[in-house]
Amino acid sequence: MKERRVEPRMLCADLVELEWIDANGRRRRSVANLEDISAAGACLQVEEPLPLNTDISLHLPEDGFKGTIRYCVHREIGYYLGIEFAEGTRWSTNMYRPQHLFDPQKLIPRPAKSAKTA
Repeated sequence: MKERRVEPRMLCADLVELEWIDANGRRRRSVANLEDISAAGACLQVEEPLPLNTDISLHLPEDGFKGTIRYCVHREIGYYLGIEFAEGTRWSTNMYRPQHLFDPQKLIPRPAKSAKTA
């Protein structure tokens, strides 16, 4: 799958509650593991697949996000949903900070500073 995000993603781990309307018009709720997040979207691990283009709500302790499922893929331990946040919705750590949050860009080695010669 080709990476389409422009914003860097932050690796994270936290439980969030999802809510959506299924194909039969019933309101459904589930708990998901938040795997990563960026300003414009997130990746969630769930136990069952959900259809593409389904509108969902993520309920968080302080706030919530609305979005749309853009991909759903099965991997060894569950299904991974790619969520694109609704227009006008942008995530930041000021809004919500997952329980565990790590910026993988911090692993990129930086060039050594050159020593000044006298």
